[in-house]
Order: sequence, then C-alpha cells, then structure tokens
Amino acid sequence: MTNPTKSRQVEEIIKCGKDPSYFFNSYVKIQHPVRGLIKFDTFDFQDDCVETFSEERFSIILKSRQLGLSTLVAAYSLWMALYQRDKNILVIATKLTVAQNFITKVKTMFRALPPWIVLPELVANNKQLLQFSNGSTIKAIPTSDDAGRSEALSLLIVDEAAFVKNFDSLWMGLYPTISTGGRVIILSTPNGVGGQYHKLYTDAEAGLNEFAPIKLPWDVHPERDDEWFSETTKNLSDRQIAQEYLCDFAASGETFLSKNDLEYIRLSTRPPVERSGPASCVWTWKYPMSEHEYIISADVSRGDSRDYSTFHVIDLNESECVAEYKGKIPPDRFGELLAEYGKKYNNALVCPENNSYGYATILKLKEIQYSNLYFKKRKAIYIGDYVPDYNPDLAGFTTSGRTRSLILTKLEEVLRNKMINIYSTRFYEELKTFIWVGNKAQGMKGHNDDLVMSFAIGVWLFDASDGYSKTSKDLNSAMLKAMSVTRNVYEDLPDAILEGRPHNNPGSEGSNIETSRPVKRGIHSSDIKNKIKIINDWKWIL
Repeated sequence: MTNPTKSRQVEEIIKCGKDPSYFFNSYVKIQHPVRGLIKFDTFDFQDDCVETFSEERFSIILKSRQLGLSTLVAAYSLWMALYQRDKNILVIATKLTVAQNFITKVKTMFRALPPWIVLPELVANNKQLLQFSNGSTIKAIPTSDDAGRSEALSLLIVDEAAFVKNFDSLWMGLYPTISTGGRVIILSTPNGVGGQYHKLYTDAEAGLNEFAPIKLPWDVHPERDDEWFSETTKNLSDRQIAQEYLCDFAASGETFLSKNDLEYIRLSTRPPVERSGPASCVWTWKYPMSEHEYIISADVSRGDSRDYSTFHVIDLNESECVAEYKGKIPPDRFGELLAEYGKKYNNALVCPENNSYGYATILKLKEIQYSNLYFKKRKAIYIGDYVPDYNPDLAGFTTSGRTRSLILTKLEEVLRNKMINIYSTRFYEELKTFIWVGNKAQGMKGHNDDLVMSFAIGVWLFDASDGYSKTSKDLNSAMLKAMSVTRNVYEDLPDAILEGRPHNNPGSEGSNIETSRPVKRGIHSSDIKNKIKIINDWKWIL
C-alpha cells in the first residue's frame, strides 16, 4: 500500500497491532536466498502457529527443517516490539552466529517496512540487540549457564532447543523469568529421546504440562510432495531423515537399538502380575516353574544415590525375562534379596556385578551360604601335577572397559534377533535413552542405565548357556550346571584346585566358569582330599 491517507494509515496500524498475521502478509518483507527481498506470504500452517502464539502463553514446536519457522518467530518478535510497549524479548540460540543471524533477520524486516507503519524509533542497534523508543527490546544470545537469569521477560524464544547445551538446567533458570506473565516459544527439530526438549514436548502431547504442542513434519508445506521428499533425502541416512524431516524422536538419535527394535520391545511390554519385595519394586510376570532353569543377573549400587540396584530373572527354558527388580537398597540387603529370589526360582544361578558395591553384595551371599553363585576362574599355575591354593576364583561378573563392550555387543545381537522375550516398561524406558556417545553406549545425561547393564550381564550368561539356540531342556540344564558352583559339597577343599580350561567368559583373560565339582589335572576327585597336605606344602614357592 503506497501513500495511504492519514485515516487509512490509522486503520492499518490498528489492524496490524491486533493481528500479527495481517501485519506479516501486508507489510513484512524477508530475505530469500535466491530471489532476494520478497513479500512474506505466510502459509496456513504458519498462520496457525501465530494464532497459537497469541492464544497460549506456552508453545512448543516439533518441526521439520526449512519450514520458515525461525523467520516466523523473528517476525512475531518484531510485531510485539513495535506494537506493544516495554516488552523484553529474549532469544536463546545454540551459538553466537545463530543469535546474530536472528537479529539480522529482524533488522531486514524492520528496514523494509513503510515508515508510516512504524510507531517507535530504533534507538539502539547492534549485532545482538535492538532497542526501540517505546521501551521494547529484542535481544539474542547464545546459550550459557546464566543466560537470561536476571531478566523479567515478556517473550522467551528458544531456537533449536534440542541442540542447546545443558537445556535442562538452563530451563530451570529461565522459568522464573516468565513467571509474571511472559510467553514462551520453544522450537526444534528432534535430537533423540530423553533430553529436556523431548520431555517438554512429549509431556505437552500427553497434557502433563502447560505447553501447547505443534507438530510440523515436512509435508505440512503446500509446495512439497513425495517427489520433492525423495529428491531431498536421497543422500541422507535414516537417522538424518528422521531428525531433519519426519519429526521422529526415537529414530533421530544415536540410540543403542534401532527404531524397529525399540518398537518391537514396546509392543511386547505388559503390566506385571505381581509387584512385591521392598517398596513393591520386584515386578513378576511369571512365577517359578518346576524343573525350569533360571539365572539372575544383577547390577549393584550404593543404595542411596541416583543409581539403582537391579536384577533380572531369566528363564532358560522359555527364553524370557520373568521377573525384575529396580530399587534403592543397601548392598548387603540386596544380597539377601538376591538369595531370596534365587531360592524362589529353583536355586537359580546368581551373578552380581562384583565391582565396587557389588563386593558387599557378594560377601552377603557367601555369608548366608547361597549355594549357586557364579564364579569366574582365574588362571591357575601348575606345580607338577598340583595347583596350589594361592589364587582363589572370583565370584560375580567383572565389568571393565573390555567386558562392557563385549556384553553390550551381545545384548544388541540378542535383542535385535528377538532371542529373549521382555515385558518390562521400566526396561523399555531405559533402552529409549541408552545412546551412543562417541564410541561408548551409555545412558543419556540425566537418565539411568542400571537395568540395561544388569540385563546385559544376564544376556551374556544366557548366551553362554546356549539358551537361545538350543531347544533341548536337557542341553540347557547341562550348560547351566556347567556354570554353577555348589560349595557345600566340597567346602573343606581349597578353592583353587581347578582345571585351567579356557572359556569365553569376558570377565577375565583366560577365565573360566567353574564346574560344580573341583578337579585337578591327572588326579580323580576321590583322591583330592589325600593330596591337600602335599599341595599346601608348595605354597612357600609362591
């Protein structure tokens, strides 16, 4: 509109002040990368977003790339600054250059406006700040621990929030700044599951917070079709496509399991038939079956920290996890709990992690004389025909950098090939946030992986028992017994009278899973008692 009359100018200014979409489509121009400065003709989905911005205090957008949302929120911040007094608008960006680019967009729009449509003057202008004569400001800054904490905000915009460093702590600091009635617009493409942005958006969809969710996949744009999508994404990985265009949280992150594998596990979950034990934290899906063989793997924590102690009961006959514990309990009480459920499940083979607090759990299991505890065999040194009692075998599973990689590789293989049935929602939730960080798989920051690690140990034992590949109960039983230790039969014998056969247990180099009967090279077990004195006489050499 060129040179309107004074009365028409007043009418237009009033319309623009009341309707931001009218302001955009009538007077705002934007910088196009190819066509230069062009009229900002908004699409229907953009107008819907603006309506949500105006009606809701809190808006959160899950979006595809290249939908013009950053341009839209830049135009919205300019509209608010021009037509409302004393508005403090803050934009949080992933880095400095992104913050500066946001201000550049706003400047371009402002300078292209007809002079008569602009009420306030621009009184301060730099790369990160615009200040107007009506008291309104637009400031864009990169993320930092104290970003915006000291300000009272009228509008907070967080761009690409899923990629903002430490967004969880940042959000905790920023939330009080809008407590007096300020508005919030958070927008981002997805970046895996488990972060603060993921939580805010999924909670918004579930109606668990005050945010109005807006989901904008690639096809909301009216100028895009299947041909465009195919051409645009032909050189991208599945993860990149999920992140950049499909608005898919699970597939966008570097999750330990693939999207399809996670979905299979999700569909397999079901409520337990019983919740028992301390604080009802033992979930049971199937009760013990007579003549079935079970193993119990465990991950041990201190009992009063952020981490949890966990265990899984795996039925070798049916290849399924039938019970699970996740709770906070002292290590010695955890040992008692393991013994209780070990006895309940047909004297199951119990294998706790022996690192750190796990040692206290193992001591308790030994103290109460639980008879089916997993031991790994250390290398034995032979002196003649005899093995001196200098190097006792080690109870439990030792998790190291090397063994951790091995058991997680086996875990991924077993879950990918659907070798064990899993029913736990708790376990599924941990798997969703178990991601690759560089070359290491671990729980996402702020999330636990205790169930994952416990189950990984169980899967290793499951694999060692040939539980997934053998259908014969007798074979499974035989393999299980080959891993078991029955101390009470030979409790008066030295622990290290062992046969040094190699085994693929990753717990130690050249380690073994001890058989239920101690043996010595060249001597039958019936002769062992008669040779103890001779063996002990060799100790001085060591």
